[in-house]
Amino acid sequence: MNYTDRKPRILVSRAIFPDVLAQLEAVFEVEHNQADAVWSPRELTERLQGKDGALTTGGERISAELLQACPGLKICANMAVGFNNFDVPAMTAAGVQGTNAPDVLTETTADFGFALMMATARRVAESEHFLRAGQWTRWSYDMFCGSDIHGATLGILGMGRIGQAIARRGFHGFGMPVIYHNRSRLDPATEATCGARYVDKDTLLTQADHLVLVVPYSAASHHAIGAAELARMKPTATLTNIARGGIVDDAALAAALRNRQIAAAGLDVFEGEPQVHPDLLTVPNVVLTPHIASATLATRRAMAQLAADNLLRFFGDGSVLTPVNTLA
Repeated sequence: MNYTDRKPRILVSRAIFPDVLAQLEAVFEVEHNQADAVWSPRELTERLQGKDGALTTGGERISAELLQACPGLKICANMAVGFNNFDVPAMTAAGVQGTNAPDVLTETTADFGFALMMATARRVAESEHFLRAGQWTRWSYDMFCGSDIHGATLGILGMGRIGQAIARRGFHGFGMPVIYHNRSRLDPATEATCGARYVDKDTLLTQADHLVLVVPYSAASHHAIGAAELARMKPTATLTNIARGGIVDDAALAAALRNRQIAAAGLDVFEGEPQVHPDLLTVPNVVLTPHIASATLATRRAMAQLAADNLLRFFGDGSVLTPVNTLA
């Protein structure tokens, strides 16, 4: 890809590490957003006018309408492993390359998923609120008794890189029997490494003591966990979602938590985030975090760097490191 008459024009849609931005500015004509404003779809479309590429985060929707309005766009590099903000078929049809940032956040996200599951099972947030409110005046034998992690059955819906990393932590670190459901079964060697057994979805729901969701979001996975699925779970079970909002029906989950259909939930992602379903804010048996599963400085820097490297490679020799679509 030859730009002999000018530098490629790049939009960086949110604030990123200054040194990564400086790498881009050395090669490209960059419009940045270090003020970290959140643009509306219309504002994003306006900013992308005349741009050849963009570094995006999961919050910027690259839609068919946007692509039609921005015919010069050649690549969108997502600073996230998920890319449900991309209309991939429309991007492919328009000849726009998409990339994401897998691998660099696997272990960090698995750490957080396991931490959120443990906080949920052991009622950490609920008991902290109790303490901060000055309600702790004495000890009692059943005060904030939760459920064990060690030896309990860990269920995983979605057994990609992060799901496998969570399974390894549970099996090797906590002696947890691991069951999983996925679109396709893992090979026997990977199952053995994870200590994992493949089951159908109903078995996963009914047997898991702690169910962790790590499935990618798509139309097929929308509300994969709704009222019917929650009703199949054990009343002592916990649910942890570090995947994407929309995989869980948040209204149905809030009702299940209020009615104690399940014991507790830990949520890092939400439908319509950053808004949170108001009913989830009124139930005590839920741990809520603001989509921070990959939030360590080292990991976020690696995500930004990978997105930048994809842009540098694309406008250098036409290749990318982590494509999400294949162009003709």
